[in-house]
Amino acid sequence: MNRAAPFSFYEFFAGGGMARLGLGDAWTCLFANDFDPLKVRTYRENFPDAQAHMHEGDVWSIEPSALPGRADLAWASSPCQDFSLAGGRAGLTGGKSSAFFGFWRLMESLDADGRAPGVLVIENVSGLLTSNSGRDFQALCEVLARRGYRVGALEIDAAAFTPQSRPRIFVIAARHADPHLIDASPFHTDAVRTAHDRLPASLRESWAWWAVPGAPARNADLASILEPDDDVAWRKDSDTDALLDMMAPLHRSRVEAARADGGRAVGAVFRRMRGGVQRAEVRFDGLAGCLRTPRGGSSRQTVLVIEKGQVRSRLITAREAARLMGLPEDYRVPKSQSGGLHVMGDGVAAPVVRWLAEHLLEPLAAGPRAVAAE
Repeated sequence: MNRAAPFSFYEFFAGGGMARLGLGDAWTCLFANDFDPLKVRTYRENFPDAQAHMHEGDVWSIEPSALPGRADLAWASSPCQDFSLAGGRAGLTGGKSSAFFGFWRLMESLDADGRAPGVLVIENVSGLLTSNSGRDFQALCEVLARRGYRVGALEIDAAAFTPQSRPRIFVIAARHADPHLIDASPFHTDAVRTAHDRLPASLRESWAWWAVPGAPARNADLASILEPDDDVAWRKDSDTDALLDMMAPLHRSRVEAARADGGRAVGAVFRRMRGGVQRAEVRFDGLAGCLRTPRGGSSRQTVLVIEKGQVRSRLITAREAARLMGLPEDYRVPKSQSGGLHVMGDGVAAPVVRWLAEHLLEPLAAGPRAVAAE
């Protein structure tokens, strides 16, 4: 634990600790939680001090007294499956959709004790803005505003930082909103603006347009993060041919154009159901598709390499997935490929968190201290 760090935080649904890595050395983790044993083990292997503060178990099993001190920030990357907040708490006490309220119960208890974090981040898939015709997002804004938080949302695609297409919503709530941190941002996407405009007037009064600048030009592409060709296992030619046969004409034409070029082209392939037919879809724009947990063969991403007219394919490795999440080379990935991809597929891209921390979270956390000092 970095006790000299100026800021402290709680990390809920922590996974492999990617939010913690993104926050960096300026932040001390006071408490972390996840219910998945593999993720907890990965977290502890990468953060030795976590033996003391990582709690394994469902968020509903945590007592407020287990949360030490008063953190500046609470980060919650709650499960995205069946995310549903609208309609109150009845019926949400079981299943993954209730995870947010398990977290929120703790925040309310801390608030009653006078030690609620001044800044909250709720990270989720972009569908949060539109699920239940926007009612889920409205319900989230309501519970935050009711506790005196100013609320704003940013939609950030990890592709701005790493070679992976991974759009996510970051709902950021703060008790003290410095007016200098409120302005235009490229992360106020059309989807965010539409979600804001759908809110009732009372909630729009509690809204903050967080002024987070755009990222500098990304200097890496998919090819640059791959393992050397000789160090990975390639599929048999017959398996690659079967993959190509699953492509619709548009995607097959992309392969043939790259083959005719004669140079080296690296693409990412996903298998998806289209009109009841399983299709393979390829992209050669330098980006991987959004990493997913390997719950089925179709969810694991394939790398396609075309060179001198030859087409080869293989599955992406867990180490490559870690690079796509912006993790350092010394990050300890689970030994099994499926385990490593499981941890990566449920994570948040660390460079996105770092950008938010530098340009918004740290100024927000420092703001109340500066006011108190005056």
